[in-house]
Amino acid sequence: MSMVEVTGFEARHYDMLMNLITGGTYPRFIRRVVREMSICPDDDILILGSGTGRNACLMRRYLSTEGSILGLDIGDEMLTQARRRCRGRSNVAFEKLRIDEPFPYSEAFDKVFMAFVMHGFLQEDREQIIENALRALRPGGEFLILDYAECEPTESSWLVRKVFQMECPLATDFVRRDFQRILRAHGFGRFEVHFYYLGHVRLLSACRPPT
Repeated sequence: MSMVEVTGFEARHYDMLMNLITGGTYPRFIRRVVREMSICPDDDILILGSGTGRNACLMRRYLSTEGSILGLDIGDEMLTQARRRCRGRSNVAFEKLRIDEPFPYSEAFDKVFMAFVMHGFLQEDREQIIENALRALRPGGEFLILDYAECEPTESSWLVRKVFQMECPLATDFVRRDFQRILRAHGFGRFEVHFYYLGHVRLLSACRPPT
């Protein structure tokens, strides 16, 4: 079950809305995130919840013709935008596929990335997504989760409390969980964290063991 599927007006104007919500800071923020992913020219990247394709196009700049990007989404409007935005890029593709059901991919990618998607799932579905990422990654590959940082919303500033009042109900459950511990229980290790927006957003990187 997902609470983050975007449709209708919100889907058609998603990038503009993200820019407005963040006071125009989102483009610079996401460029920084992609830069800090340390993408190699020959990386094969899987994006879970690829949205409008904005992130895929940014990542594509770091790839050679030896690398590739596959974005997965379940929203037809999002997929249409993504394919239009990335048309002409032979090593970027998008497919309609649920990310909370068992995957057909096995040891096919160097990086698995998701942005502001994990918090919108029930915990049992998050566990399946983690297993999917582990299975899809080659040994030594990275799972990168960009989302809200761990916190207790009721003890945070009024602005943070307001954000979580407006967010989907599952977001509060998400930030109360220790995702490094959860990922470690699935076999991930070598964690690295980058924080943004005064520590309220983080990029959490976890590696599949090399063997």
